[in-house]
Amino acid sequence: MDLVVRIYEITRTFPADERFGLASQMRRASVSIPSNIAEGAARGGQKEFAQFLHIARGSLSELETQLMIAVRLNYIMSDDAAFAMTDRVSRLVSGLLNKVKP
Repeated sequence: MDLVVRIYEITRTFPADERFGLASQMRRASVSIPSNIAEGAARGGQKEFAQFLHIARGSLSELETQLMIAVRLNYIMSDDAAFAMTDRVSRLVSGLLNKVKP
């Protein structure tokens, strides 16, 4: 959830014309990550949990791409904390997947 907060902080600084573009997509992707983890965990089955973890990982990849786009557009710096945070979340999701897989 710290990553979600960071993405909201970042996107607040984007130009106004990005409010419904890149900023909105980044916010949706970031919120999707913990939401899918929570939903998968609540389902009760390992197979379903793994499926939702894969979806979370997809959203994370989407967010990483959007962060790189933001760098190319000079909206953020390439050393923004969000990059380290996405790397950490990626490792955590992969670790969960390894635990949950039958």
